[in-house]
Amino acid sequence: MPAPLWKLAPGEPIKRTELHAAFGGSSQNGIAPSRQSPNVFIFSDPASGEQHGYFDGWFSDGCFHYTGEGQRGDQQLKAGNAALLHHAADGRALRVFDGARGIVRYRGEFVVDATEPYYFADAPETGDGPLRQVIVFRLRPLDAAVEGASALDALLHRQVEQVAVERQMTEVAWVNPRAEGHELNRREQRLVLAYRDHLIARGHDDVGRMKIVPDGEHRPLFTDLYCRDLNLLVEAKGSAERGSIRMAIGQLADYRRFLSPSPICAVLLPSQPRPDLLALLDAEDCAAIWPAANGGFADSRNGTLS
Repeated sequence: MPAPLWKLAPGEPIKRTELHAAFGGSSQNGIAPSRQSPNVFIFSDPASGEQHGYFDGWFSDGCFHYTGEGQRGDQQLKAGNAALLHHAADGRALRVFDGARGIVRYRGEFVVDATEPYYFADAPETGDGPLRQVIVFRLRPLDAAVEGASALDALLHRQVEQVAVERQMTEVAWVNPRAEGHELNRREQRLVLAYRDHLIARGHDDVGRMKIVPDGEHRPLFTDLYCRDLNLLVEAKGSAERGSIRMAIGQLADYRRFLSPSPICAVLLPSQPRPDLLALLDAEDCAAIWPAANGGFADSRNGTLS
């Protein structure tokens, strides 16, 4: 039986059930290779995709960046991801749709970029689980209209720069906006804003956070706070328990290598950490800062940071 003739034009809507009835492919998956017709169907829906750690959009390289399938654990180049990657060699057209359920809109035909077909990025597991490695495909349009770069792409143009604290951009907000630790995130943000105001009241008015884009990465890193006058780099945590402090130490070690001169590093906590954790921070050349009873802040560096 010959494959059905493709007649859908870019921008046209269609019921997803009707699409699969006519051209094959799974009606459930974000990547749906067809055995009935020479097509691989791709569905992009930011409203539902972000809960699975999928962040799709146009970038200034002229490509549509599309996160592969696999909701738990590191994504692998198999099943739908392999079908997407090898669509041209398999003689299949790559057709991208906006939406995932009900009425979807045909965006157009794409091809995987020949020079850099994909890259890896961090994203959460489905259900606000731990971060894992996902595959992001770079798709070049054949007949689709190229749209302007997305807001996330604008963040990548400068490698290291200071941004305002009010933007509330953090790594969690970037890679996992629906994380299960909402209350911890809110607590961290309150700590950051309170300590920022404290520093400004002490006369340090150049206080923000640093945005860092490592070479070869397609996602920015955001520090929680940076005070230029003190050359102070701060990572906030909503808990003073060991796991949070260990995580903060690792984040500060990652950030500090991009800043020159090397900054003073500190972990901002909701309470004074236990003696062994203070010793751990000191061994890693990090200070601790926490709210004081008098409404100000205390620190482990003899008050020099508070």
